[in-house]
Amino acid sequence: MAENPHHGHGHGHGHGGQMTPEQQKQMIEQEIKLSRNLGQIKYKIAVMSGKGGVGKSTVAANLAETFQKLGFSTGILDADIHGPNIPKMLGLEGEDLFINENRNMVPVEAPSGLKVMSMAFMLDSIDTPIIWRGPQKSGSIKQLIAEVEWGPLDVLIIDNPPGTGDEPLTVLQTIPNLDAVVMVTTPNVVSQEDVLKCVKMVNMLNVENIGLVENMAYYICPHCGEKLNIFGEGDGETFSEEMEIEYLGDLPLTENVSDSPNKDGVVSTLDPDGEVSKRFEEFVGKINESFFKQE
Repeated sequence: MAENPHHGHGHGHGHGGQMTPEQQKQMIEQEIKLSRNLGQIKYKIAVMSGKGGVGKSTVAANLAETFQKLGFSTGILDADIHGPNIPKMLGLEGEDLFINENRNMVPVEAPSGLKVMSMAFMLDSIDTPIIWRGPQKSGSIKQLIAEVEWGPLDVLIIDNPPGTGDEPLTVLQTIPNLDAVVMVTTPNVVSQEDVLKCVKMVNMLNVENIGLVENMAYYICPHCGEKLNIFGEGDGETFSEEMEIEYLGDLPLTENVSDSPNKDGVVSTLDPDGEVSKRFEEFVGKINESFFKQE
């Protein structure tokens, strides 16, 4: 199944007839750009979730800012076409996208130096036809990855569309040699069942390093300091052991995490010494130790 995720959907070239030489040439050019581009990036990490609404993009944005803060040159690719909200979270909404002399898109830079690329930047500059050559979604996802001038990076975080459908699969197949996948879940059982499906999909694509973050695991009452399990007692650690994946840790449900998009930045940059920022530093430490080849 992993070979051809699009069977029966009529996506892509060559299903209804042969590719024209021009299409073949474009495809080969894109493959070359892809491998040249990704060859300059040391570690590639996809952030995934079994369904929407579990805080996947929040985790992706905070991870990226934390890697950057800890001295890794970092980029974040917002591959979620329907809800590209990474620019909003990082306070970069409405930024213009530039095309350089190589006809590649130049990532937008956050104040921290984090490089950011998202479909959201393109929606404003729809008159730049280079971006819309691929008529289908998987085409534009591939372009997002192939035609961006990332330059040399230590880490690229990819915020994947939720679920196990065509789009997240396209992202995973377009990026060869993914170093790790970080799954985001919440304590409720339904979310964990969805993660199980995701883990199976990632295993099929031979990605060995999978970590789990349990978001919204508890709420600390601001008045009495009591720890409340609003979404039930989630046992991310046991769940991770059962699935034989690395448990990175849990995150509280806090107002400043959900509210940070309105403050032009994520909690890791707005409150660098806070509890949540420390958690993300722990996650980055574990990812670095467990998933990166130590030199």
